[in-house]
Amino acid sequence: MGSSPPKKTTLQRYLSQLQQHPLRTKAITAGVLSGVSDVVSQKLSGIQKIQLRRVLLKVIFAGGFLGPAGHFFHTYLDKFFKGKKDTQTVAKKVILEQLTLSPLNHLLFMIYYGVVIERTPWTLVRERIKKTYPTVQLTAWTFFPVVGWINYKYVPLHFRVILHSLVAFFWGIFLTLRARSMTLALAKAK
Repeated sequence: MGSSPPKKTTLQRYLSQLQQHPLRTKAITAGVLSGVSDVVSQKLSGIQKIQLRRVLLKVIFAGGFLGPAGHFFHTYLDKFFKGKKDTQTVAKKVILEQLTLSPLNHLLFMIYYGVVIERTPWTLVRERIKKTYPTVQLTAWTFFPVVGWINYKYVPLHFRVILHSLVAFFWGIFLTLRARSMTLALAKAK
């Protein structure tokens, strides 16, 4: 009697999927992490009943846009820079990411969140973006270049979107709690 091969661990199965189906795996990972981040954010901000529609819409945005966009962006950068990881190349990658993908991600998310998730009229969303987008992006620029540096210098290509999604998990919680504190401060000021 032959023995059956040992069962793969969850991590081994995940890594196998990442290797066999990188785009799909990164999209699903980004979506799941975004959804969990939103559930945590809702709980920490005092929402009693989880807003499932909001969670689902965030999963769709992250899985449908953020994960795939990150996958293609990182793949393109690695091809363009021929996989180099020297200091000058890493700096160029970080600068490119921070001047292209980062502002685009934040802008599109703010539009999506306002129009799709909150169902706010476009004119109000546009006004909110004019007021808050610069602060959000400037805050991101104080934090995400370090993440980018670590990502491009030390993380293999196939794990970069995953690292970014993990960091975005905490970034999403931070932004939600920050927005809540600003809302509470405005309410007290009135």
